Amino acid sequence: MKVLEQMNGYGHEQIMFVQEKSLGLRAIIAVHNTVRGPALGGTRFFDYATEEDALFDVLRLSRGMTLKNAAAGLKLGGGKAVILGDPKKLKSREFLMAYGKFIDSLGGKYYTAQDMNISTADIAHMNETTKFVVGTPAISGDPAPFTARGVYMGMKAGAKEKFGDDSLAGKKILVQGIGSVGSLLCELLAKENAKLIVCDVNSSATEKIEKNFGAQIISSENILSTECDIFSPCAMGAILNTKNVSDLKCKLIAGAANNVLLDLETGDKISERGILYLPDYIINAGGVINCGMEATDPVFDVKKVLVMCDEIYNTTQKIIALAKEKNYGTHRAADDYAESQIVPV
Repeated sequence: MKVLEQMNGYGHEQIMFVQEKSLGLRAIIAVHNTVRGPALGGTRFFDYATEEDALFDVLRLSRGMTLKNAAAGLKLGGGKAVILGDPKKLKSREFLMAYGKFIDSLGGKYYTAQDMNISTADIAHMNETTKFVVGTPAISGDPAPFTARGVYMGMKAGAKEKFGDDSLAGKKILVQGIGSVGSLLCELLAKENAKLIVCDVNSSATEKIEKNFGAQIISSENILSTECDIFSPCAMGAILNTKNVSDLKCKLIAGAANNVLLDLETGDKISERGILYLPDYIINAGGVINCGMEATDPVFDVKKVLVMCDEIYNTTQKIIALAKEKNYGTHRAADDYAESQIVPV
C-alpha cells in the first residue's frame, strides 16, 4: 500500500490501523493536522471493495477536514476514520463500544462524529467508552440539518455570482444522494420554489421527495448529462474527473459530498468550461461547526451555530472573489484560503 509514502504526500501526522477480530471490526483512523487544535472529523462505515480504497478515502477525507475546519474558523485540526465492512451485518452496541475504545486510546488527539452509515444512536454507544465524540444526542445531536443549511447558504451565494441574484426560485437543481443531508437540502430548496431533480440508489428516498415536493426522478446513468442550473452532489466523493466533466450540463456545482473532485486538474477543467464550482468543504461545513462547538465550547449554543452556518454565505463570496483576483479556479482559491488559516489559535 506504500502507507508512509501516501502519508507524506498528504501531510498526515498519524494513521492508526485497528481491529477487534471477535467482532469483525477493522478500521483506519487518520489524524491529518493538529496545529489549530485536536483533530475533528466523522467516522464513515462503508463496505469498501479493497483496503486500498479505504485508505485512499480516509486520507483524502481527513485532509479535507483540516481545510474545512480551518476555513470555518474552528479551533480544531482535521482527522477522519473509516470502518471497513457492511454496517448492516456488523453494527451492534458492542461493536461500537469497542470502536470507541480505539478512539479513546488517542487521548483526545482526535474527536469523531457522524458520517456515512453512522447515526446519532451509534455515537451514543461510542460515547459509552470514550468522551472524545461529538454530535451526541444530549448536546449537539444530528449535524445533518446544519450541514444542509450551510450548503443552502453557499448555494445562494454562488447563485448570486452566477445568475445575478441569490434567489433559487425556479432554478433547476439536481440533487444526487437523498440521504439525511440531501433530503433536508431538498426541503430547503422546495421552500424557495426551486425545481427539484433527484437521484439516489434508494428508490424510496427519491419517491418521497417526488411525492412531497414534485421532484423529477432520474437514473444514476444520467446524472452528469442531465441539463440543470445547479448540480448538487450529496453522495460519495470523487465523482468528477477530467474525463467526465465534459458531460456536465450545469452552470453551478454546490453539494454536501466531500471531495467531489478527484484532483485539482478536474477543478481546472470545470473552471475552463465556465462552470462555477463551490468547494465542498467550504459550503458543507455546517455540520462540523455544530459538532465543533461541542468539542471546544464549555456551553453549546445553537443560536451561535446557526449564525456561523449562515456566515458560509460570506465565506463562499470570499472564495469566489479570491479566485477572480488570482485568476484561477475556486477549488484552488479555497485551498489557498484554508491553508492560510492553518496556524495555532
